Amino acid sequence: MPNQALKIVAMGACSRAFGPRVINDIVLDKDLTQARDVEVVLVDMDADRLDLVARLAERCAEFGGSSVRFSATTDGEVALRGAHFVLVSVAVKRLPLWEQDFRIPLSLGIKHCLGENGGPGAIFHALRNFELVIPMCRDIERLCPDAWVLNFTNPEARILTAILTLTRVRAVGLCHGFHDLHDTVQRMLQRPLNELDVRSAGMNHFFALYHLSDRKTGQDLLPELKARIAANPDRLRPLVRYFYDTFGVLGYNSDDHIGEYLAYAHEFTGLGWSLGIEHRKVPAHEQPQPDHFAEYLSGQRQVDESFVRPSGELAVPIITDMALDRTQWRPAVNVLNTQGYIPNLAPDGCIEVPATVDANGVHPEHVGELPEAFAAMIRLQHSIIKLLVEAYRTRSRRALLQALLLDPLIETTAQAHKLIDIMFDLQAEYLPQFDE
Repeated sequence: MPNQALKIVAMGACSRAFGPRVINDIVLDKDLTQARDVEVVLVDMDADRLDLVARLAERCAEFGGSSVRFSATTDGEVALRGAHFVLVSVAVKRLPLWEQDFRIPLSLGIKHCLGENGGPGAIFHALRNFELVIPMCRDIERLCPDAWVLNFTNPEARILTAILTLTRVRAVGLCHGFHDLHDTVQRMLQRPLNELDVRSAGMNHFFALYHLSDRKTGQDLLPELKARIAANPDRLRPLVRYFYDTFGVLGYNSDDHIGEYLAYAHEFTGLGWSLGIEHRKVPAHEQPQPDHFAEYLSGQRQVDESFVRPSGELAVPIITDMALDRTQWRPAVNVLNTQGYIPNLAPDGCIEVPATVDANGVHPEHVGELPEAFAAMIRLQHSIIKLLVEAYRTRSRRALLQALLLDPLIETTAQAHKLIDIMFDLQAEYLPQFDE
């Protein structure tokens, strides 16, 4: 790798959030771009928007004074040849299908929330994205078998488990959810984050704070945090607060995100969809939505330091850690629990833990056991994921039904059977074909 251009492929580059974040982080990473010749290939199926993103990337590189070479293609096979790193953030018809993932279960009496990463809706979200990601990984096996895949595609734990179970690619999952916990802690302690050592572990979007100390002195700050929560409990969301009071677990300060795994979340969140029409007004006159990327290219918005700025995502720092052998600690990666990093979880379950990264890859931290009640909830999710991946591998409706019936939000067998029938009918174009 040191004597050739570092090739990074961004799959799903037209995502409004993912594309610019990757572009800007690479442009701004002087350690990487001054040490290595860097080529970035942007890939997406939307050719028109991809052209906009490619031109915007060049504008960002020019603004940042970066030597990174950007190119774009709709042909994934062409892009992947010789790649060292592949960043994956893909989806199809994300919002309309997500709405179905939420509304259809709700219409059957399934009292869930969000419908994205956990619960019955996430079963179908995962199956759709398996259909996108697994073929992509098959191409990586052929065209760049030594590449590292950095996955952002949700549902993260389900997608990464499928990648690492069904293919031979080297992959790690990334998510910015840990930032929410870090922000909560620093606000409560009223101290800057760079003074704090904050560590969490569990599953993506469903993790627990297990270590909090002063970076300089090593002082344990968990007692102070607990005292501040007791004095100001309203700083935690209602479900998050109940979960903390009951199980002693503080993680994502989002009732929606942790609630996806809890049958009683609706008591705190209600039964609305956070992105639904019930949460926004209907304008008298619909205005066409401007294209976010086109606004920057046309000059309506400026490509300046307010746009070309670090995203806080871990993908590019991890790439640089590997490419330059920096041996850096990173707060959250998703991996399989193969070495018992969390001893009271299964070795084939997908977990989120801190890790050290160097030229030899990602080295997860052994964090010890989670509180038993919390671990039991994650173990159940791991069993659901295992059955779901097996259902996809074998195209077995029986295994799929088993995965649904294990979900704590399913109350009746009729709900599970009807949900499968309805979703396979409505989303037939996007879901894998299953045996009857």
